[in-house]
Amino acid sequence: MTTTPLTHTPHDSGVPASARDFDVEGRVVVVTGAAQGIGRELARQFAAAGAVAVVADLDFAKAESVVKEIHDAGGTGLAVRVDVADESSVATMVESVIDERGRIDVLVNNASIFASIDKGPFDQISVAQWERVLKVNVTGTFLCVRAVAAHMRATGFGRIINISSDSVTRGTANYLHYVTSKSAVIGMTNSLARELGGYGITVNCVRPGMVATEVERTVNPTIEGRERAASQQCIPRGMVPTDLVGIMLFLATPASAFITGQTIACDGGYTHSS
Repeated sequence: MTTTPLTHTPHDSGVPASARDFDVEGRVVVVTGAAQGIGRELARQFAAAGAVAVVADLDFAKAESVVKEIHDAGGTGLAVRVDVADESSVATMVESVIDERGRIDVLVNNASIFASIDKGPFDQISVAQWERVLKVNVTGTFLCVRAVAAHMRATGFGRIINISSDSVTRGTANYLHYVTSKSAVIGMTNSLARELGGYGITVNCVRPGMVATEVERTVNPTIEGRERAASQQCIPRGMVPTDLVGIMLFLATPASAFITGQTIACDGGYTHSS
């Protein structure tokens, strides 16, 4: 089933934004790693806002479960299996979405390895661990962008939203593989914005703080650790996935057409207060 074509305001027209420009009604939004955690909530909220939420994840059964939640709530969703670190898997995912819905308007690169990685000093991180994290977090983002770019160029519209981490600015110890990968995502965002801006495609990055989700972590922060982090924020409470929804929805809309190459902190003001 294809999706009805949407009309796009020329990205360089300078036409004032209308109320319609601030919604995602009918947009086809691919969220990678959306079977759980932040990705799950983003997919649910995009669907609630009227988008077609594509729940892309390695765990297809969980992805289908999220789509059921979306359908039960009256939204539209599509589950697809993808291993973002595998080139052919990413290509197949994109092709299946295009075949089913006719286009991809928004890509949210959320898939990432964090909860399951081992924490430890940098000189105790094995090469295998290092390469595994970078392959998913960096190469996976690259592969997904590359796979959707041609389709977005053809329509003259695209919104690519990468997700980094406040660990980049914190310089979080004992997570060098993860921090390095999320630093690379910021650099990738900057360069992609330069290469794709002329096609009506924006590329931005959101940098969340410490987000509490249902996903179990290999090393869970203590209650004291969470409270200490929250106390250093301008908004002194723990962060939850819904705190990301506003900025993600905005960056997915036509209203954000003149914003690209930006990394936007969504961390309760931790960066500002540190």
